[in-house]
Amino acid sequence: LGKPTARQERARPAAAQHEDRPGFQYDHEAFLGKEEARSFDQLSPEESRERLGKIVDRIDDNKDGYITTEELKTWIKRVQKRYIYENVAKVWKDYDLNKDDKIAWEEYKQATYGYYL
Repeated sequence: LGKPTARQERARPAAAQHEDRPGFQYDHEAFLGKEEARSFDQLSPEESRERLGKIVDRIDDNKDGYITTEELKTWIKRVQKRYIYENVAKVWKDYDLNKDDKIAWEEYKQATYGYYL
């Protein structure tokens, strides 16, 4: 049986530059939300660092200066839930063709497969 080794922290030196890999956009969207990630694309590195610092303060629920795995999971779930609600609100009007705040099966089929039918 293997023996656990000491955990190594994955901290970067403050002077090190962040290098994004090809799949970074997914990570940014999961952490920030789709709209917020787009706004970060327009910021300078200094502005981005400052805004991320404020977000990290919001993630740290118990305000101990550290982010736990649970705090990070809670944050990502909150961001994803917000994205889902926003997305539903955006597409609802496309499916609710008669604007009665309900989506009937016929409305769904028409909105989804309309040009195929």
